[in-house]
Formats: sequence, C-alpha cells, structure tokens
Amino acid sequence: MLEDEAEKVPDTAALLVQLREALDAARSMPLSASVMLNREEFGELLQDAIDGLPEELKQARWLLKERDDVLERAQREAERIIDVARVRAERMVERTEVVREARRSAEDMVDQAGRLAAQMRLEAEDYVDRKLASFEVVLDRTMQQVAKGRERLSVHAPAHEDLLGPDAEEAEQAFFDQDDS
Repeated sequence: MLEDEAEKVPDTAALLVQLREALDAARSMPLSASVMLNREEFGELLQDAIDGLPEELKQARWLLKERDDVLERAQREAERIIDVARVRAERMVERTEVVREARRSAEDMVDQAGRLAAQMRLEAEDYVDRKLASFEVVLDRTMQQVAKGRERLSVHAPAHEDLLGPDAEEAEQAFFDQDDS
C-alpha cells in the first residue's frame, strides 16, 4: 500500500525540477523581468511538492536523530573503553619497580626540600636578628641624643620662665610626655 502511495505522489525533488522547468519555459513579458505562467498548472505542481515535503522532512529528521543517537552511543562506548584502558595501564604501572623508585626519589626530594626550607628559615631569622640589633644600636644612640637635647633645653628653661609665665613649664612637660602614652 505504501508503494502505491509513493507511486501516486511524485518525488518532491522531481516536482521542484518540473516547477523550475516550467519557469524557464515560460514566455517573457515584453520590457519586463516577469513571465507568463499557467497559474493552475504551476499551482498544482507547487501543491504536490508541498504535500510531498512533510513525509520527507519526517524521514530526514528521523535519520538525523538516529545519527545523533548512534554517535552518542559510540562516544559513550569510546569513553568506557578509554576508562578501562586507563585503569589497566595504571595497575600495570603501579606494579613496576620504576614507580616504586620514583616514589622513593620523590620522598627524598620532599625531605631534602624540608631541610632546605628549615635552613633558609633559620638564616632568615639570623639576618632579621642582625638587622634588628643594628637598628637597636642606632635607636639607642638616637635616644641618647634626644635625652641630651632635652637636658640642654631644661638648663635654659628657668631663664625664660619669667617671660612665659607659671603655666609654661606644665605645658612643656605635657608636650614632651605625649610620647609616653
């Protein structure tokens, strides 16, 4: 029954070719790009082509979906095969002496790096301690100079008390005591 229907309905591509031939064979209108066609004949061919499209489109969509499904299954199977091969390869490699030696070597490197890091940390601490000691000496000298300067100022201060008034000494003391708080 399907074969009878297929014979009755011409192939859509063949119908489109007939439409193109009808268009090419049509008479041209003078001084125009337009042509004269038999509207009824052209309309029937066009309708037959339209009627033939849905089934062909369904088949094309089905083929595309089937292709996508096959590709997806093949991709999953390929991934599964790769995973199995990877696991087998890892097991084989684990069993070899090369891996054991590499692990030992890696552990030695980690130990050596730890020792080197500890040594570097001690050297850095020594360096910082030396710099702080040097800074302490400079700071101590500076503090001595500041103390001498304050002492010199306090020797000269009684001569100016009568000019500044009785509250001047308290204001001066409060000014220099700001560093203590």
